[in-house]
Amino acid sequence: MSVFSKILFRKIILLLLLLFSSCGKEEVVRNPYLNNINFNININLNLPAYDNLRYPSGGVRVAQGGMNGLLLFNLNGDTILAWEATCPNHAVRNCSKLTITGVLAECSCEGFQYSMTTGQLLNPDAATENPYTMLFYPVRRSGNSLSISN
Repeated sequence: MSVFSKILFRKIILLLLLLFSSCGKEEVVRNPYLNNINFNININLNLPAYDNLRYPSGGVRVAQGGMNGLLLFNLNGDTILAWEATCPNHAVRNCSKLTITGVLAECSCEGFQYSMTTGQLLNPDAATENPYTMLFYPVRRSGNSLSISN
């Protein structure tokens, strides 16, 4: 092995050690209030029930999927986001179903409001420490069809 090869080998080893030592493992904190529900639904955006999703900032509540259904939101005309329709900051109760109010999702239990663009809680009360965001579900779009699953 040449001197150049040895130096290159050492540099690669040092680089790999540096990369592995700098990667921290942050613990993922799972929301204790929301169960992991498996589902797969397909939505035809040509149906009249989904007309609001044709426009930016339009939203629709869908009964199927998730724990209490889904909230769908047209972010920018092309991107549609899907959120769990259950309030993520308290145990599931009858009032936990989120409703759409303009560009916000609202929980009728305590009036929590969430951004439909980011899922962030916008009005936490003093007792809410480290609030959870709404639960996001991946959306695949093909033309006028959406596939949403967990």
